[in-house]
Amino acid sequence: MANLLTENPISNFSRGFFSPFHTVRFILDHKRLIKYILIPFSINLIVFSLAIYLGLDFFDYFISQHIPQGEAWYWFLLNYLLWIIAILLTAVLVFFSFAVVGSLIASPFNDILSERTEAILTDKHNEEPFNFTIFLQDARRTLFDESKKILLFVLAMALLLLLNLVPGIGSLLYPILSAGLTIFFLIVEYTGYTFARKHLPFREQRGYIFRNKSLLFGFGTGLLLVLAIPLFQFLCIPLGVVGGTRLCFDAKSPMVVEKSRV
Repeated sequence: MANLLTENPISNFSRGFFSPFHTVRFILDHKRLIKYILIPFSINLIVFSLAIYLGLDFFDYFISQHIPQGEAWYWFLLNYLLWIIAILLTAVLVFFSFAVVGSLIASPFNDILSERTEAILTDKHNEEPFNFTIFLQDARRTLFDESKKILLFVLAMALLLLLNLVPGIGSLLYPILSAGLTIFFLIVEYTGYTFARKHLPFREQRGYIFRNKSLLFGFGTGLLLVLAIPLFQFLCIPLGVVGGTRLCFDAKSPMVVEKSRV
């Protein structure tokens, strides 16, 4: 009876959904992981802060050059509304681009973060000293793998955009399918580091995902929520990497560890 209450689609979805938030406590309990988070976090913070600043600066220049200015109340209202639109568009662009560009920038460091998380979970610590040559080799492999996944995601999103050309139903289907695709991408992205490191093919990862679809759909939905909250986007990547690795080694889930020993 206890298993029925804890092992069902709803409880698995809930466990996956809250996994990114529980990961915060896991990281705080294992503070040595923080140093592997700070470098990609700082890079992404600088890149996206600069992008937001330049974007809003360009918008300010565009308004001053092309939108008539005046002292009347309606010019002030127009200017105010345009700035609201600019901020909303910036938020949307950051939301969609961060999942893609941010993951690509951080990918070489994410692989190390996932490896160190695995070491904590399995209590098998790698004592080898840092080797910059090996890091570059692993970074090249990781960037290549990430580029392929991101290219497929962008192409799939571009195809979904065509749904908006279909009157009525197309505009209704697009937000649902695009959200579903983003959730699937987040699942593949953040469980993928473990599979790639163990040289397991995508069919193994796909099988793991569909065997645990409720758990991982909850995980992807939780990450999507983190990604949708302004400023919290910067936490999405480390929470996704550590949370995804934890799920792969969760005692309640089929273990990918055993397959790596075959």
